[in-house]
Amino acid sequence: MKKAQLSGSLRTNVGKKDAKALRVAGRVPCVLYGSGEQIHFSVRQVDVEKLIFSPDVYQVELDIDGTKKMAIIQDLTMHPVKDSAVHVDFLELNDNKEVKVMLPLRTKGSAIGVMNGGKLRQPYRKLKVMGLPGELPEAIEVDITKMKIGSQVRIATLAEANNIKFLDPADAVVLSIKMARGAVLTSDEDEDSEEGGEAAAE
Repeated sequence: MKKAQLSGSLRTNVGKKDAKALRVAGRVPCVLYGSGEQIHFSVRQVDVEKLIFSPDVYQVELDIDGTKKMAIIQDLTMHPVKDSAVHVDFLELNDNKEVKVMLPLRTKGSAIGVMNGGKLRQPYRKLKVMGLPGELPEAIEVDITKMKIGSQVRIATLAEANNIKFLDPADAVVLSIKMARGAVLTSDEDEDSEEGGEAAAE
């Protein structure tokens, strides 16, 4: 996973009035938990939103008044109108303890089926996985070069190629290439379609 740094300041009070004052000052109330006592602190809004609005997932080195902790963003509350962070929960990381995260699903290459006029569908933008912090990749990457019209990629296929646990249903389709108007089947794709039709008929 990618890494980032974030500086924070301990909160002396944790009430709603104090939280409101922090937000007015351009800071976001946060809490760190996962290894005993919770730590309440705040960070600059502009700094934390660089992580929140990024397509990447980060391991964050928190520097809270000189005390450093490695964590990930576990949960966050957004303002319903302003689309800004209102509160952020961080989970402290332990190198020997597995953690659940949502990793982005990314494709590489140009699919044969798309070049023939098919349409690539990606219903999942992020996938829920579990693994040790040191073993989690930046993203789940899939080479779609050989995908033809009618091809599908399921969670089970990704699980075989990655040394992490996938928590979404094994039969869930995360990528597929569907027939589109004007698409042209190659001879191989035509055979695949016929075989698929026969199998469905049986």
